[in-house]
Amino acid sequence: MTTAEQEALIIRRKTPWWSLLARDKFALAAALWLTLMFACFLLGPELFGKAATTLNLRARNLPPGSTEHGWLMFLGGDALGRSMLARLVVASRNTLTIALTAVFFAMIAGGFLGMIAGYVGRGIGHVIMRFADVLQSFPSLLLAVVVLYVLEPSVTNLIIVLAITRLPIYLRVTRAEVLEIRERVFVDAANALGGSRYHILRRHITPVVAPTLLTILTVDFSIIMLAESSLSFLGIGIQPPEITWGLMVAQGRNYLSQAWWLAFFPGLAIMLATLSGNILSNWLRVVSDPEQRWRLEKPRTGDE
Repeated sequence: MTTAEQEALIIRRKTPWWSLLARDKFALAAALWLTLMFACFLLGPELFGKAATTLNLRARNLPPGSTEHGWLMFLGGDALGRSMLARLVVASRNTLTIALTAVFFAMIAGGFLGMIAGYVGRGIGHVIMRFADVLQSFPSLLLAVVVLYVLEPSVTNLIIVLAITRLPIYLRVTRAEVLEIRERVFVDAANALGGSRYHILRRHITPVVAPTLLTILTVDFSIIMLAESSLSFLGIGIQPPEITWGLMVAQGRNYLSQAWWLAFFPGLAIMLATLSGNILSNWLRVVSDPEQRWRLEKPRTGDE
């Protein structure tokens, strides 16, 4: 091992993940924004639930920047005089619940089926891959529209539909990873020592595949959030009195000429959330790739 490689190894061992995050300003800003979103997710409805549903007809379509009716009206009021700021905070719970739950179940189910298809055998692997082909043969948004039109548009049905539409992505990626990993020396050694298939998949293959799936998860978080917003905008997603950012955009589209902020602020929240997810996904890809990680690990000079 050369001196440069030894120095790089020492830097890698001494550099914690939060230090790597601090070195990337855009990723740090994205992480802070997502942290604020999760704080709204946890505490928003308890703190602002009443303000989000209280009617104040004197503040109908109140423009942003006014504090005449209290600081909660800083972002303006909607068509019924409800606080836009409070509704944005409360709507974050439904929006994030749908996006996170759907992407989590898609990753778990797709990763499990992908590992079976890539490691167990050809027969069951072909059946699983044909199942993925069937799912991918339908446009994801069209499939969601048809299913939600037939079923009741509820949070549970929306999560199930969105998870199913994203499942083939995880399945195919996991299978491709497993097909390559199972030929490595450490897997052959585990087989020679008598390790069962379950043991090898759990202890040797899953830890190698997990970083790739987590990177895809951060991208899919943005995609599913946009899909949920599109379905709510079309009127077949979340229904009142429940609220999401997509539903707020749909409710504000009729007032664009006279109250642009009704659709602008929830649309801005969706944009910032998806942008933050994509930026953090790129950071995770760099950190998990040994060939790229050095860009964040290299020591800073005085000129920098």
